[in-house]
Amino acid sequence: MNLNGRRKSSNVDDRRGRGGSGIKLAGGGIVAVIVAAAIAWFTGGNPLEVVMNQGGALLGSGGGTQQEYIPTPEEEALADFSKQIFAGTEDVWTEIFRQNGLEYEPPTLVLYSGSTTSGCGNASASIGPFYCSADESVYIDLSFFRNMKRDLGADGDFAYAYVIAHEVGHHVQHLLGTLDDAHSKMQRMSERESNRMSVRLELQADFYAGVWAYHDNRLFGSLEPGDVEEAIDAASKIGDDYLQRQAQGYTVPDAFNHGTSAQRSRWLKAGLATGDVARGDTFSQSYESL
Repeated sequence: MNLNGRRKSSNVDDRRGRGGSGIKLAGGGIVAVIVAAAIAWFTGGNPLEVVMNQGGALLGSGGGTQQEYIPTPEEEALADFSKQIFAGTEDVWTEIFRQNGLEYEPPTLVLYSGSTTSGCGNASASIGPFYCSADESVYIDLSFFRNMKRDLGADGDFAYAYVIAHEVGHHVQHLLGTLDDAHSKMQRMSERESNRMSVRLELQADFYAGVWAYHDNRLFGSLEPGDVEEAIDAASKIGDDYLQRQAQGYTVPDAFNHGTSAQRSRWLKAGLATGDVARGDTFSQSYESL
């Protein structure tokens, strides 16, 4: 991506090195942890529930003596990158909301290392980036991007930007009332129907990530050759079917709660192609046609 001269968001809470009320995982093994983290990257609710569903157990606060935290030059570059992408989401969504007679209230970007606390509970690096509507914040441990490349083979600056933009997409859903309405309905649904509602939320957040990229490129000329392919590849590797096959060798469609690789790629590409938020209704059409 071409980000030369781009501003950095000042709406950032940098907690790196401060520690926090962390969590530990027991059971499940490293594969389960990796898959749980991959799924949790894109959840619109409390990501800790996803970790627990993968066989982990919350054991309370982490103890021990905290070592001095010294970020690497690579991490500092990722922090600057994240702040620039976040600023881009602020610019794009402010314009889109204004065009529709609305006011955009940006979320806070929380950078942390190891563990921290959020309005949705304790968080650790193992659960990946997530959006918490309770405090309207996007949480990221920057080591996630390194793990994303190592564990899933998904790499590239636009792939990383897609992760951030997806979480901001959940904030857009929150501001529009979509996220809270869906979560309220999910509490009264069967597990199967609740999972399907979750899929609709996640696919719309993918679409919104594409909408952001369309307008960011229009405003700043940010996309370079190969960028779109990076994001599509990342989307395909966080589909429920792909992750389940990696973890257990087979799929359980009724347990899908984020969408298949094909669905996630399709909705991301639709947002990239149109830039039209009105075309991102994942709730009115039948589930089978998503």
